Amino acid sequence: MACSTVLRNVSAKQRSLPGVEARRRAADVDEFDLINRYFTWAGQRSDDVLVGVGDDAALVRLPPGEATVLSLDTMVEDVHFPGGLDPELIGERLAAVNLSDQAAMGACPAFATLALTLPAIDEAWLAGFARGLRRGLEAHGCRLVGGDTTRGPLTMSLHITGSVAAGGLTRDGACVGDQVFVSGTLGDAAAAIAGFERSGDFALNALFLERFCRPQPRLRLGESLLGIASAAIDISDGLIADLGHVARLSHVGMDIELDSLPRSNALMNTFEPVKSLELAACGGDDYELAFTVAGELCSKVLECAEQCSVPVTRIGVVTDAEGVRCLDSTGEEVEFAFDGYRHFGV
Repeated sequence: MACSTVLRNVSAKQRSLPGVEARRRAADVDEFDLINRYFTWAGQRSDDVLVGVGDDAALVRLPPGEATVLSLDTMVEDVHFPGGLDPELIGERLAAVNLSDQAAMGACPAFATLALTLPAIDEAWLAGFARGLRRGLEAHGCRLVGGDTTRGPLTMSLHITGSVAAGGLTRDGACVGDQVFVSGTLGDAAAAIAGFERSGDFALNALFLERFCRPQPRLRLGESLLGIASAAIDISDGLIADLGHVARLSHVGMDIELDSLPRSNALMNTFEPVKSLELAACGGDDYELAFTVAGELCSKVLECAEQCSVPVTRIGVVTDAEGVRCLDSTGEEVEFAFDGYRHFGV
């Protein structure tokens, strides 16, 4: 990790990084120590990591003849996760949500760099975070090779470098008549968020909490869809909002059949039907893949899904209209008051 700032004059913030004794010790722990103690597993040299953690930058080698895929996501406390969440789960979630962007491109992730901003040094917190991050990255063959640490509000950004056969999956290839699919189930992570907001604690349905903290990046499915799917996106801000990006960039519309949205039994048993549909259609944080495919290739999609052990569901069709319409069982359009997450309002 490139080092630029020593963590001294520690912030008094306690809720995110509790531990008075840890803060007393912080003046004796600079970021070089932090890296040596908690990230020594990162960036060990190999045939494709020429220089890893410890220099000004990493030197890596990607497969010849493939396009480089670069992705970056940031997580901020009380924006992307609630204060007080187990740091090991935060580390796992950071890895998963970033790997999901690679999955949406059909890419194979290889290397990651981490920017970690801490209000204070809490060694127990750091140990848990590092464990979770390592587990989340290594489960998909991705290695941490560098980064930076600094002092400030709890924020973490992960940059991932991967590779893909030239072209990859993009958002702008959907065609009129294509069928719309989604992987997995929708709405469980949004149900967890609703629980955080309502109760302020983590006494939630275990499935909801698991889906929020440990989303599953669909990397194998994304790679298998290369040459089959016409467009793809991962669902972070909500199904309807994210499909809207695909529709706009592809200059098409979409009709989504609400009754077809895949929902877990837990979601349908916990919420009224209308609310469960709203969470599935608009809630976000699912990190499933939504994609379009020509009708004659639908059987191949099902084969890919079976090989990857990931359920997929057809949920609609690409049209020559504008925007994304949600339709009920009678074909009537349904509008939701909330149609997806936006960082800056409207």
